[in-house]
Formats: sequence, structure tokens, C-alpha cells
Amino acid sequence: MRKISLLLFVLLFCIVSQNRIFACTNFLVGKKASLDGSTIITYSADSYALFGELYHWPAKKWSKGDMLKVYEWDTGRYMGEIAQVSQTYNVVGNMNEHQVTIGETTFGGREELADPDGIMDYGSLIYITLQRAKNAREAIRIMTELTAQYGYYSGGESFSIGDPNEIWVLEMIGKGKGNKGTVWVAVRIPDDCISAHANQARIQQFPLNDPDNCIYSKDVISFAREKGYYTGKDQDFSFAKAYNPLDFGGQRFCEARVWSFFNRNNKDMAKYVTYAQGKTQEPMPLYIKPDKKLSLADIQKMMRDHYEGTELDWSNDIGAGPFKSPYRWAPLTWKSDSVEYCNERPIATQQSGFVFTSQMRSWLPNAIGGVLWFGTDDADQTVFTPMYCSVTEIPECYREGNGDLYTFSWTSSFWIQNWVSNMVYNKYNYMHTDLEKVQKELEGKFFSEQTETEARALELYKQSPEQAIQFLTKYSETQAQYAFDKWKKLGEFLIIKYMDGVVRKEKDGEFIRNEHGKPSSPERVGYPKEFYRNVVKETGDKYKVLY
Repeated sequence: MRKISLLLFVLLFCIVSQNRIFACTNFLVGKKASLDGSTIITYSADSYALFGELYHWPAKKWSKGDMLKVYEWDTGRYMGEIAQVSQTYNVVGNMNEHQVTIGETTFGGREELADPDGIMDYGSLIYITLQRAKNAREAIRIMTELTAQYGYYSGGESFSIGDPNEIWVLEMIGKGKGNKGTVWVAVRIPDDCISAHANQARIQQFPLNDPDNCIYSKDVISFAREKGYYTGKDQDFSFAKAYNPLDFGGQRFCEARVWSFFNRNNKDMAKYVTYAQGKTQEPMPLYIKPDKKLSLADIQKMMRDHYEGTELDWSNDIGAGPFKSPYRWAPLTWKSDSVEYCNERPIATQQSGFVFTSQMRSWLPNAIGGVLWFGTDDADQTVFTPMYCSVTEIPECYREGNGDLYTFSWTSSFWIQNWVSNMVYNKYNYMHTDLEKVQKELEGKFFSEQTETEARALELYKQSPEQAIQFLTKYSETQAQYAFDKWKKLGEFLIIKYMDGVVRKEKDGEFIRNEHGKPSSPERVGYPKEFYRNVVKETGDKYKVLY
């Protein structure tokens, strides 16, 4: 299933030996909770082993008897084959031509429920379903039927599934070796609400008799009883508690990200900070009403969050270094004098392979209404660039096979983004300001052009949908290349300005020369005063100047 050109893996399983990897974050926004009536899903695909590129499967007709080979998304391992359908749809990244979007976060859950004989892994399940589904409900049906028929290989997953009218959270987990299929529950998020998940199962109690808003496998409760995970009444059953019992990591590294999203958008969620810190156990709701309607820019800003200004903000302690970095290098937990400590796990992270914000709109033709605002690398350092769901070609900078984790490419967005990011990490509060200027310029350009671009596409669509698709393909390609070129220039600018620990003088992006046309003397800025004070506290008179 997965294209073989991706030779390196996304190690997103939550269980590796006895350690959990806390990767990926999703936000969901209902159409009455967004400023323009869009439904919105975000995905930060976070793994140190994921190479960021934009996948593409063109629409295609198949003959009766055709089979589809399935390859595990994480490893490229051949899993088996399944029956192909007569028609598959155009898929760009995690959105298809019908504006259906699917994202995920891995919660892992109970180890004994993994099925080593299953053919369907979570990644293949996403991309096969996108090729087959016309709406969110159909996607849920396809996903659950595929796992029932072919078995489910992966650990527990939370999936975000949306179309222009509805958004859903589907949580599923396998039933163990020799027991094909999954137990699962899917809850529709109300139109005026927002939701999120981040590597911890979030569906607690759910309505048992409301098929318009909640559907589930017939054995989701009985199977938990059979396995000894639950003994209470049906109406009190919690999927999350039965299949993914909460621990400190599930709160501090996972639910904390959900809390930050909720806290930024609803003043009443501040009270759950102790839950995010792992100090109390009362869970947050699956979804909430935001205090105001959210724009696409609001959501993209949230994807760049590091808990700034909250109790979990870690940009002002010694670990942030002299340049107040909101990042720490892996692993998440560490020991000092036999005592275990942890790093925070913010929404924005250096380990992202790619990120997106999908925009799905019911009042436009699908070819125009669906936009995957795509970026490679860390959401905080990337540029969300519009890729329309109908495009038939992928820009060279996002193309699969243009580099990999062991092959640097000067034409790959992933590598240029990482080149810039890894400069900025080391002098964050100096250099991020320069990065943010270019970021705002580019994203502002894309937003300002959107109305006119889509008006033109709509005119063409009325004449010929194919002409509109060609236009949007060219537009998406042009914007991706424009952003890529600007980011490469940014990297050149940053390495000149901050080389060797000094700051070279510039104005409006142009470096200042002296009256003779030569480079002017740089500023020797050193370190912040607070850092120097800490050095003196640590070393006393060791470095005192003696006259």
C-alpha cells in the first residue's frame, strides 16, 4: 500500500519495550465553531524517524479481481493484500477529493490486544480509506470493516475524521492474537465545539442509543467484561479507562497538550491545569465550546504552542538556556541522583515530520473547498502552504523520494526547514524573531490571495472542472515553490547574521556596509544579563577581571 520510496519509518507505536513514545497531536473544529464555517482538522505527525513529504494517490478505476498490496506505514514491511475497489479517489496527503480528512494519534493501550497477524496497520488504514470514502461516516464504516475483515496490526489509535459537514473522533484497539477485528467507538463532535487528542484515549462514557452522534462496535463493552477490564453497568462504561488506563505520562505528556488547546480557547478550562500536570485525575471533557469562533490562523497559531504563559511554560528556567528556548532534547524523562524528572511535551515539537491544517467547506465544490495547509518539520518553524485537495501533481519540494533522512537534498522542503530550524533552536529568542517575520509574510500572502484565487477557480469550474483543477494544481505548486525559495533565502540570511556568535548589522533584511562598501563591524552581543548572573553564582570569582 505505502509507496516503497519511503524507506525510513515513523516509529509512532506507543509501546516500544517498556517505554511509550508520545507522538502526534490533533485538533478538531466544528463548522459552527470556526469563523468562516469551515470544519477543521489538524495533524502534527511527530517522529524522529519520519521524513516529511506530501503523499499523492491519483484517482483510478480498477478491474474486478484486482488486489492491493499493503505495506506497513511505519516500516515498509509487506503485510499482505486485500481486494481492490472499482474506483479510488484522488488523495493529497491526508485529504481526498471529497474533502474527507483523516488524522491520528497513537495511544497504544493494552499490549495484549495487539494482533501480530493483522494485515491493516493504522497508517495504511488511513490512506486506503481516503482512497475509498466520500464522507466521514463512510470513512468510519470502511475503517472498521477493513479491520474486521483483514485484522488490525497496530496498537490503540485515536483518529480524527472529518468532511465539510461533520467531524468525528474514532478510537479503536485490536482484540489480540487469534481474535481478528477491533473494538471501537466513534463520537461526533457537535458543530459548535472543538476537540483534541494527543496519544491518550479520550472517549469516556458515550451515549448507547444515539446513532446520529455515536456509533460503536457491538462488543466494545462485552469484550472489556470478558477480558476483565470492566465490571460495572453499561451506561457507566468508559472506553478510555478500559482500554488505555491513565498514568502520569498520559497526563503530563499527552493530555497536557489537549489542555493547552482547550485552555487557550475556553476560560473555564484553566481549572484542569493540575490534571495536565498529573496531580489530579478528574478527566477533561472530550469536547468544549470555545469562547469565540476560531479562524484558520488561530488554529495554526495553536499548533505552534509551547505552553507559553501557563504553569507549564518552561522557557524561563535554566533548562531553556541563555536564549530561552522552549525546547529540550530527547528523552522525555531523565534522572539526576537516582531521582527521575521529565521534560514537558508541548504541541510544537522538533520531531515533527510534517504538519497540516485541513480546511473543509460545504458551500464550495469539493475541488475548491478542500485545502490542506501543509508544512514540513516543526509547526512553530514551518510555513502552512495551501495545497488544494484536487491537485494532480505534487510540488517538487514536497515530492516523495526527494531526499530521505539519510540523503540531504537542497530541493527538499523538509531539509531546508530543518536546516533553518536547527539554527534557530540554538539562539531561539534572537533568531526566531527573524523567522517569524518571513513566516507571517508568507502566510499573510496566502490568506490574502485565497478569496481571489478561489473566485477565479470557481469561474473556471463552471466552464470545466478540469480547468479549475489544472489552475489549482499550478497555483499550489507555485506557492509551495515560492515559500521554499523564501525559506532558503531566510537560511542564508540567518547564517550570515548570526555566524560565530556575533550579530551582523542589518536593516529591513539588508546587511549594512561601511562607507567604503565593506561589511560593517558586527555587534558582540554576548549573553543576556541573567545568564551572566547565573555564571557568577556558579563560579564565584573564577572569571573576575583583576586589574
